[in-house]
Amino acid sequence: MRYKALAIGVALIVVFSLGCIGSGGGNASTSKSTTQKPQTLVVYSYDSFQDVAKVIIPKFERKYNVRVELITLGDAGNVLNRLILEKDHPKADVVVGIDNSLAAKAIEAGVLEVYKPRDIGVVPKDLVEGLDPTYHLVPYDYGAIAIVYKKDKVRNPPKTFEDLLKPQWKKSLILEDPRTSSTGMAFLLWTIAAYGDPGWLYYWEKLKPQIYQITNGWDSGWEMWDKGEAPLFVSYATDPAYDSYYKNGSEPNIGAILLNGTAYVQIEGVGIVKGTKHRELAEKFIDFLLSNEAQREIPLHNWMFPASGNVTLPEVYKYAVKPGKIINPSPGEIKAKHNEWVKEWVELMVQGKSPEEIIKGRG
Repeated sequence: MRYKALAIGVALIVVFSLGCIGSGGGNASTSKSTTQKPQTLVVYSYDSFQDVAKVIIPKFERKYNVRVELITLGDAGNVLNRLILEKDHPKADVVVGIDNSLAAKAIEAGVLEVYKPRDIGVVPKDLVEGLDPTYHLVPYDYGAIAIVYKKDKVRNPPKTFEDLLKPQWKKSLILEDPRTSSTGMAFLLWTIAAYGDPGWLYYWEKLKPQIYQITNGWDSGWEMWDKGEAPLFVSYATDPAYDSYYKNGSEPNIGAILLNGTAYVQIEGVGIVKGTKHRELAEKFIDFLLSNEAQREIPLHNWMFPASGNVTLPEVYKYAVKPGKIINPSPGEIKAKHNEWVKEWVELMVQGKSPEEIIKGRG
């Protein structure tokens, strides 16, 4: 996605280099290498990845004497759209943040190369299978989608999908656009899993009056919600842990609801961009992202659960709402239906067609 991190990012295209590390020594034996320009690895990601990137990328640069150029492009949906636009002339080497809601689209578009890391065993098998068992994408973190609220503003939050439809929640929900946001696509898939197809169309028709704003990405939605423009926001079950951390471990003011006691778990991946001129370096980047050195930074900087099973979670994660009943559609189902579901969401939410018209138009 996101997330996704909970650091408030800039909802614009941000380009920055995280360092250009020289080869160090300065003695005669290294004088030749110091005059050589380090290789540059171009990494595309979503805005909020900047927070964890500032911690882990300099370590990677020092380890391999390289320069990483991180280019952030809004939300994960925007990142994938850019890769598709640049397919014939790729500019990136690695992409970070394409999740299980977008994986099928990315693989079908042919913008990724296969790579199975040598240490893939640190990642639980269900995460690999839930994202991409073909290894075009490798999991690096995961987290459950949730409806979040502020406890001092909302005393009795909605507990179910049906609660969310009650009159008291009219114009109360900020959510993200599934066309541009992985978080938005994840929420759409959560409703599809809960109500089935075509039942989700009828649910979204009823949800329309409850929506305050549909944003392009998580960051802009978070900023709007944090300012108090609306009380409910589609975000992550780790948000309470984030809030507690910045209150020195005290009880969080942010609450997170897994509607109906169910969870859609977003699995974020890293992949090699097809056509990269730095294949070996791209592989090293993925290997490093799965290392303990990088994975231990995920919980407190990207505010997701690390993909590696070897990492001990920080104390504040006792406030993260743990997924219970996971109802993710299968990767195969998402692959088969992704484009159709997005198309029908647009017909319903943008073009104003009724569920009956959309169903009839399926032919």
